[in-house]
Amino acid sequence: MAKKENYDELAKKIIGLVGGEENISNVTHCATRLRFNLKDESKADTDAIKGTPGVLGVASANGQYQVIIGPEVTQVYEKLTAKLGDMGAPASPAEEKKGSVVSRLIDTITGIFTPILPPLTAAGMLKAVLAVLVAFKLVSSDSSTYQVVNFMADATFYFLPILLANSAAKKLGCNPYLAMMLGGILIHPNFVSMVSASQESGVAITIFGLPIYNATYSSSVIPILLGVLLMSKVEPVATRISPKAIRFFTAPLITMFVVGIATLCVLGPIGYIISNILASAINGLSTIAPWLAPTIIGALLPFLVMTGTHHALTPIGINNRMTIGFDTIIYPGQLASNIAQGAAALAVSFKTKNTELKELTSSTGITAVCGITEPVLYGVTMKIRTNMIAAMAGGGVGGFFMGLVNTKNYSGGSPGLLTLPSYIGLDAPMSNFYFACAGAAIAFVVGFAVSYILYKDPEKENS
Repeated sequence: MAKKENYDELAKKIIGLVGGEENISNVTHCATRLRFNLKDESKADTDAIKGTPGVLGVASANGQYQVIIGPEVTQVYEKLTAKLGDMGAPASPAEEKKGSVVSRLIDTITGIFTPILPPLTAAGMLKAVLAVLVAFKLVSSDSSTYQVVNFMADATFYFLPILLANSAAKKLGCNPYLAMMLGGILIHPNFVSMVSASQESGVAITIFGLPIYNATYSSSVIPILLGVLLMSKVEPVATRISPKAIRFFTAPLITMFVVGIATLCVLGPIGYIISNILASAINGLSTIAPWLAPTIIGALLPFLVMTGTHHALTPIGINNRMTIGFDTIIYPGQLASNIAQGAAALAVSFKTKNTELKELTSSTGITAVCGITEPVLYGVTMKIRTNMIAAMAGGGVGGFFMGLVNTKNYSGGSPGLLTLPSYIGLDAPMSNFYFACAGAAIAFVVGFAVSYILYKDPEKENS
């Protein structure tokens, strides 16, 4: 890990090794990685970056050049952007079109959902803390304390369309404030009241004779993404056709008029229906084979994290919780995988005689069981084959158990021991929480045992 006083120096080295400031078109970060859009990846000195103290590894996937830093990535990112200036603008259209359709799609999803993970995590943890307080009868569900903490947590979920609008606009290259206005339109109290009145009276809501679907969009995901996607196409046209003298007024007017009506009448309903179909399909899968998806995710998540494609799972988990109130597919499998990978590293720390390896595996193992796995993945799992086997075995078995008993995650967060309270529902039986704890314990025991049995110190093998 980088020392605090070396963040500035590390940022300077990384800029130089990725080809210099002139080779960087955009840079963002997630929980552990700096995510670069480079103009020419061949100019990056990958081997030198991997050998830089403070860097855990490098991954190139989905149109991004990713430098893995670990939990201190925020501090490095702040120093890096201070040197680069404003690199928050999207890459140019030509650069965005690099790579396959799938890689560009995953890059877009990552760019949209990664920035909103902190408020989602905060909201999930607030919900989890509230659930614990109620479960242990420290707070009554009819007290003002309960009501205040509850709406504090609900704020992120209720205003999710606005948060998504901001990050989607930045990724898709349109005005984030107009996009947030679109999100506000979808959840405006007057619109919500009109929908309720229409449902009661049977009289349709119309605008210029066009019918508006009776749906509300608070806590929704897909409708606002479709709306901002349309905005990214309409705004340049509105700007181009507006007379230069009054463009400041007419371009936003045309954009919001067209996109607002189109979203309320067409895109919003399409997104609403897609969300419900997706939730129903996942619910159906949970009914037919509830163990399948958590087992697969639990076993294969390390490979998804390597390529950064694990972020494509995030909107599925969010959509499940927003539409049916819980997720049984994504988070249980991720919980099992993270716990198992951390346990595998801790087993090595118990068995190895190598002081440096013992320190690395113990620190990254603890971080992993708490929910952040990139340090252990790039520092240990990818380098020790038996640890990968142990992580897959523990994650698969733990995921299988939680899927079999239909374990439900209610509020998200980074999957690990610290977010186990997110399996406590305010009106759900405590048995669900116990199932999550049991699944985590199974993943830990299997991951630890397999790693401990299979791992051998290199010194012993050579003796």
